[in-house]
Amino acid sequence: MERWMPLAGGWLGSGLAAVAASAAFAQAQAPAYPAKPVRLLVPFAAGGATDVPTRILATKLAERMGSPFIIDNRPGAGGAIGTATVARAEPDGYSVLVTATPFVVSPHVYPKLGYDTLKDFAQVAQFASSPNVLVVHPSLGVKSVKELIALARPQPGKLDWASSGVGGGQHLFGELFMSMAGIKVTHVSYKGSSAAIADVLGGQVKIGFPGIAIALPHHNAGRLLALGVTTAQRSAQMPDVPSIAEAGVPGYDATFWMGLSVPAKTARPAIDALHRETVALVKAPDVVEGFRKAGTDVAASGPEQFRAFVLAEYAKWGKVVRTVGIKPD
Repeated sequence: MERWMPLAGGWLGSGLAAVAASAAFAQAQAPAYPAKPVRLLVPFAAGGATDVPTRILATKLAERMGSPFIIDNRPGAGGAIGTATVARAEPDGYSVLVTATPFVVSPHVYPKLGYDTLKDFAQVAQFASSPNVLVVHPSLGVKSVKELIALARPQPGKLDWASSGVGGGQHLFGELFMSMAGIKVTHVSYKGSSAAIADVLGGQVKIGFPGIAIALPHHNAGRLLALGVTTAQRSAQMPDVPSIAEAGVPGYDATFWMGLSVPAKTARPAIDALHRETVALVKAPDVVEGFRKAGTDVAASGPEQFRAFVLAEYAKWGKVVRTVGIKPD
């Protein structure tokens, strides 16, 4: 035994050293992330509230990480179609979902998504947030939230309002407003923000809830009248426009947020790399200014903080869907 143990110890030590050396060699040989183009999947139509911030993000991530970030728009079902695509993708860090408010709404609206919102994704980072805006066509003849409510209340269902699709942020924000204001206005669902705002601009539909990036130029030009922003406080982008809460619906508060998520089993190094670079770039002055011009504020949170936020939003909007009774088209 005295002769065997040192010899066995020697064999064991040599074996462990060989394994460690092999692992180190394999790690050294593994390509740095990202080693190929990354697909940044946006589950909404181009031209919507997510468009400009996402394009800025993709350009800057490509510059910082040395690999293309390709935007892939997959709209439909309140974001559920594009989200399902990423849920089924390889968890290798090369399929990244632009996660926004509808991410936590769709599972309450669509009973058979083909994925589990909370189990099938890992959060990476939040990168933006902004209000939507309650706008009306000038021909409607109202100039405030209170006037709109007074016009709509005695004629339930006679007025109509446009959203970018069932289960989307515009839809939820509008339904929350109608519910809290105690009015009934007919919902008209479109396939994307561009189509919805086009009909509001044309006067075919009189009311809308577009993102501030879409509403701002039309408000400034007098083509639409902004009655209130959806966040609890006024927006620096539209300081002359009150919040809906202060304009006549106390307690109303709804924010459109954006972040990045990946399939749940994605390796942590890829998540950490994406998080690190995203948080760094949204602090850059040119990115802050680019977002500001788009009517969007930058946001920066890590995987754990963003996950906690998603869970809270999931619970909040699930309650709204059940209370209002929102159903898919």
